[in-house]
Amino acid sequence: MYHNAFILSSSFQVLAENLTMVTEFLLLGFSSLGEIQLALFVVFLFLYLVILSGNVTIVSVIRLDKSLHTPMYFFLGILSTSETFYTFVILPKMLINLLSVARTISFTCCATQMFFFLGFAITNCLLLGVMGYDRYAAICHPLHYPILMSWQVCGKLGATCGIGGFLASLTVVYLVFSLPFCSANKVNHYFCDISPVIRLACTNTDVHEFVIFICGVLVLVVPFLFICVSYICILRTILKIPSAEGRRKAFSTCASHLTVVIVHYGCASYIYLRPTANYVSNKDRLVTVTYTIVTPLLNPMVYSLRNKDVQVAIRKVLGKKGSLKLYN
Repeated sequence: MYHNAFILSSSFQVLAENLTMVTEFLLLGFSSLGEIQLALFVVFLFLYLVILSGNVTIVSVIRLDKSLHTPMYFFLGILSTSETFYTFVILPKMLINLLSVARTISFTCCATQMFFFLGFAITNCLLLGVMGYDRYAAICHPLHYPILMSWQVCGKLGATCGIGGFLASLTVVYLVFSLPFCSANKVNHYFCDISPVIRLACTNTDVHEFVIFICGVLVLVVPFLFICVSYICILRTILKIPSAEGRRKAFSTCASHLTVVIVHYGCASYIYLRPTANYVSNKDRLVTVTYTIVTPLLNPMVYSLRNKDVQVAIRKVLGKKGSLKLYN
């Protein structure tokens, strides 16, 4: 009897040793690319600086030019601010890792990175949905637009996007990091994303993954369907406008938003609306680069290059600064 108890006790000790809890993760990132990492560092650093300068320019111009103090640009300003922080959560660490041999990140920092990344990403998804509603209200109900999109309503919608985004993020992060992580700690990605991290858990993750999938549907599919319905109504209204110039002007206000929506929702849906077992590191990493770098880059470029109001405002602001320098 004592002999059996000793064997059982020894078995539990061995099991406990094998189930050593992970205290840090190793971000593999682009380590398999060898010397190409230096070239990637230069490219990503340049793109990161362009993203920062582009989004800061848009936020500054919207704030300084009173002609842009409208609901559409109010939400664009929030989106640009959110995307600035969104890239800040991922890209600096990725740039450091491209030049570093030690690519470790602590368990707590990994959870924190995922929380803020998902928080800002989901906020962006919800904001794009709200911006779709704003275009619907402006084009389909122009007479009621001041009431439908009053500053009080805009403030509440903006706050709801932020609070909703971070509550959804908190739920997902809790579901991921409440799982036990044992000996495996190599994250096959350049940041702590859901699929690469949850694959390291040393238990069955089906229930957690299903709940995360439902969260993904709520924050991706629902806003996207809402945008689609809004644009169907917008298209019907635009087609009723008698003049070609009127139709062109009405659609041009939507083109920039629609471009960002297609890229953002397309890439995010491809990554998050499928089982973790289907995660393919190299291909998925390329798609992730698109929505973590290209989309935040696309947003200021599309809205500044395609939007005449923003172009005029930028020239106006730069003109004022130039005249002040000459005066001084």
